[in-house]
Amino acid sequence: MGKGLKTGLAGAVLAGLALPVIGHANEAEADITVAAAARSSSELHIDITNMRSAKGMVVACLTARANTFPKCANDPAALRVKVPATASHLVFRDVKPGRYAVALLHDENGNGKADRAITMIPREGFGFSRDAKVRMGPPKFDDAVFVMPPRRQDMTIKMRYML
Repeated sequence: MGKGLKTGLAGAVLAGLALPVIGHANEAEADITVAAAARSSSELHIDITNMRSAKGMVVACLTARANTFPKCANDPAALRVKVPATASHLVFRDVKPGRYAVALLHDENGNGKADRAITMIPREGFGFSRDAKVRMGPPKFDDAVFVMPPRRQDMTIKMRYML
């Protein structure tokens, strides 16, 4: 790192990356700035297990709002990821620390919605963070909520099928 810089260059190693900070009067101020930048967002890595087929897509939704879980339809801040059903892993990027819940849908026919039988039983697979159970409807936000730390978070979600 440039010894010739007179701008208060400070380096910090966070999450395995050297992050230089330029423009601070002292090392302590620079360290605080780097730590704050690292807290601003992270990645959530999800391994998907128990897929019944490789047909279609897996649609994932991450929300911090209990009133929009599990659909996330009316949450403009919700993050969405779509991957082929052949993938066993997906990533939400730029996730700020906080409380969230994840809902997965195995959209086997690719029509973009959760298909149901006449009895309202889901025809396609689904899964939730914390392996929240489905009883007489989808789980509540509080059953699926987890705390996203200011670093990478890994979790596994098991896909479930009722028909």
